[in-house]
Amino acid sequence: MIDLDPSSGTAPYEQIRAGVAALVANGGLRAGDRMPTVRGLAGELGLAVNTVARAYRELERSGVIETRGRAGSFVTGDEVTRRAKAAAVAYLAETRALGLDPADALDVVREVSRGS
Repeated sequence: MIDLDPSSGTAPYEQIRAGVAALVANGGLRAGDRMPTVRGLAGELGLAVNTVARAYRELERSGVIETRGRAGSFVTGDEVTRRAKAAAVAYLAETRALGLDPADALDVVREVSRGS
C-alpha cells in the first residue's frame, strides 16, 4: 500500500501520511474504504505502532480518514473538504520546516490571497 524510503530525510509517519493522502487523491483509496489497523500496518511496514498511530492522527486531523472506534478507520467522503484540509496540513508542515509558526504561515496565505 505504501512504500517507505528509509534513506529519506522525511519522518516515517509523514511518509505514511503523504502516501495515504496521495492514494486518496489519485483514487487508489476511495470514500468508505477501510484502512488497515494501526497495528497491522505497523507490522507490514516494520515500524513502531506509535509511528503509524501518529500518521493516522494527522490523516484524521486533515480529514482524509475518520476513526469509528472499534469499527476501525475509514477514508472520508467529502472530497473537496478532504483535499483542502490535506493541502493545509502539507502547507503547515512545509512552513514549520521553514521555521514559521502557524500564525505566521496564515499571515503568508492572507498576504498572497490579497495579491500582494
